[in-house]
Amino acid sequence: MIGHRRTMDSPAPVTAHPSPPQAQPPARGPSRRRWLLALGAAGICALQRRPLAQGQAQPLAWDEARLLRTMQQHYGAPGVKTLQAWLALLQAQAGQPLAQQLRAVNDFWNTTVLASDDPTIWGQADYWATPLQTLGRRAGDCEDFVIGKYFSLLRLGVPAAQLRLIYVRARMGGLGSNVSVAHMVLGHYASADGEPLVLDNLAGTIAPASQRPDLTPVFSFNGAGIYIPGARTTPTERIARWPDLLARMRQEGFAP
Repeated sequence: MIGHRRTMDSPAPVTAHPSPPQAQPPARGPSRRRWLLALGAAGICALQRRPLAQGQAQPLAWDEARLLRTMQQHYGAPGVKTLQAWLALLQAQAGQPLAQQLRAVNDFWNTTVLASDDPTIWGQADYWATPLQTLGRRAGDCEDFVIGKYFSLLRLGVPAAQLRLIYVRARMGGLGSNVSVAHMVLGHYASADGEPLVLDNLAGTIAPASQRPDLTPVFSFNGAGIYIPGARTTPTERIARWPDLLARMRQEGFAP
């Protein structure tokens, strides 16, 4: 499989990964519980205390002219063309129903970006690219796809509290396989007691978590914190690459 790595940039409390799921047909109950655990008890309580609907959040801000200048400087006319396509998509999707926004964002990143790995793209073992860098290279690993989708949806006004960047173990080789790899997907939690929709660069369509028995969630995070089953929410600074990513985005013209 391409577009992922076998190691994770995980916070200190995460020292092991659960075994891959056994071959079985999708089952809503157990799968839903696993994915709610990935949301974390603190995250569930936050949603219960402050139920959020689409449009209540301030959209992600950026300096479009600066983004275009940065893209031109580093990736030339092809990069600018790809960036303009992304900006046009977001403009067209502004104010549209959430389901349509999720599909449009998922399809754009899955079809625009080629799945690869960090050593091939960046010459580094592990690197989190900004959305601009991923669009400029038109290549990324699983984390880069998720980062691009996450900030696209923030731009459209989807509340960050409803979104989770989720580390999972992805079973490879079909039913009955015991082979799994580290992977990342984006989850959208519409409510505290609901299962998330999973946006995945390895799948062509968005599906409820109960329809993805090949994925076993490990932990999740967003801009507000890290959510680990059975543990208190911790600051995202414990994932070293997250503050570095945000700093590089600010240099490009984003205001995350």
